[in-house]
Amino acid sequence: MQRFTEAVEAQGLERSLVELVKIRASQVNGCAYCIDMHVLDAEAYGESHQRMHALAAWRETPFFTARERAALAYAEAATRLDHDEIDATLAVAQDHFTEDELVRLAWVVAMINTWNRVAISARATPGHHTPRARS
Repeated sequence: MQRFTEAVEAQGLERSLVELVKIRASQVNGCAYCIDMHVLDAEAYGESHQRMHALAAWRETPFFTARERAALAYAEAATRLDHDEIDATLAVAQDHFTEDELVRLAWVVAMINTWNRVAISARATPGHHTPRARS
């Protein structure tokens, strides 16, 4: 599963966007281990503390681009499996992403939701992650 995740992530979405999506989905799922991991990874990729602190209330802040907002809305909808919300957020996301990018985004969301379930079920404890090297 790790190799598949890495292959999906290597396909062209901005690293900061990928990490923001992972953090937000992990917040929705309540996965403390994955939140900790992806905050550290996002920092390593240069993401600002201000944006990460505001992520739980991203709709209420001016810190995110329209593209990021579309991705975050889709990630939340897909994480909750709200069919109507998925349709609505995909319609907005199509204005900001190519078809290939939307497929990649869907895989990023699917993979982090899978990892969240593994980490939560295994009772993984946050605080032990070493951030990835920037690539």
